[in-house]
Amino acid sequence: MTFKKTIRTIHLWLGLASGLVILILGITGCILAFQVEIENTFQRYRFVEEEQREFMRPSKLKEIAMAELPGKEVHAVMYQGRQDAAQVIFYDLVGEDAYYYYTAFLNPYTGVVQKVKNLKTDFFRVILDGHFYLWLPERIGQPVVASATLVFVVMMISGIILWWPRNKAAAKQRFSIKWSAKWKRKNYDLHNVLGFYSTWICIILAITGLVWGFEWFAQSYYTVAGGERSLVYQEPVSDTAKKINHAQPAIDVVYEMMKKRYPDAEAIEVHTAVNDSSAIAANANPDVSTYWKADYVFFDQYTFDELPANSIYGKMDEASFADKLMRANYDIHTGAILGIAGKILMFFASLIAASLPVTGFYIWLGRKKKKKIYKEMVYESGLATTA
Repeated sequence: MTFKKTIRTIHLWLGLASGLVILILGITGCILAFQVEIENTFQRYRFVEEEQREFMRPSKLKEIAMAELPGKEVHAVMYQGRQDAAQVIFYDLVGEDAYYYYTAFLNPYTGVVQKVKNLKTDFFRVILDGHFYLWLPERIGQPVVASATLVFVVMMISGIILWWPRNKAAAKQRFSIKWSAKWKRKNYDLHNVLGFYSTWICIILAITGLVWGFEWFAQSYYTVAGGERSLVYQEPVSDTAKKINHAQPAIDVVYEMMKKRYPDAEAIEVHTAVNDSSAIAANANPDVSTYWKADYVFFDQYTFDELPANSIYGKMDEASFADKLMRANYDIHTGAILGIAGKILMFFASLIAASLPVTGFYIWLGRKKKKKIYKEMVYESGLATTA
């Protein structure tokens, strides 16, 4: 068996094994590419009329939102622009079937509740669950998706080997689709030509996806990039020996401190203290179109002293190249790091990735039928006899 024939066999069987998963990942990736733009267009409760007064304090917004969801714990309060609704986030992982995830959208000037959204059943959350877990339990779906993504990387590399032309004459047919040809030839060109042009973008999609899929991959990727910190988000602890009663809620104090530190931030989010020893986490994002530039700051809930970050999620001016690379993983994966042009690029890359298993399957089916017809012709001609 020649080298290319071996590669073709590997490419074929890996494609048949992972094709359905890649198809689902590609389609769900296309839907998720413009999630923010779609939500901002159709979900008007995300916006308010700007008023010439200060926002209500987070403790008050928290109190109003908790009346809408009694028994649920507030995770954080987030403020964005002067024309954006404040978001009170309720989030708790208390088991695969019992966890909850809500966001209450409030007018930050008046406290009026504009919408309480159950993100567990939200359309984009359902699509995201498909993208991450194939709508299976996480313990089953995640390794399946991660394994298929790893296989996809191998397939893209093997596809380039198979695409590589043997001579100049063959090279002319490798860069363009012959639209005037019959469907079988067009399907072949769609698979090969689109696969070639999208290879490196699809590999970037796959690598950034593997960062979430396998812990060993994420750690290796980070270490090779020169990283030395923990990849796991960790909050430092408060000094419980210094418990005191404050004149105003700690979440309000931290919010005021963050406003003074980051007057130009497009979003400020303040978390609640989970227990007596936890810190109060806050983050300020200078650009809400991405996530990676945000500063994560931690405060002692009693003294309000700043506490050191114990992971890559700290201040940007203290982050190494490897830290920034890992923090930018989501923005690279979605293309948001390059703005709307990057999102369009990743949308089409996802679309092509979804098409490759389909066009590849039809190529395989066509060859299988061709072999069957050839065998029938041989037997009918009398050149071979059955046993």
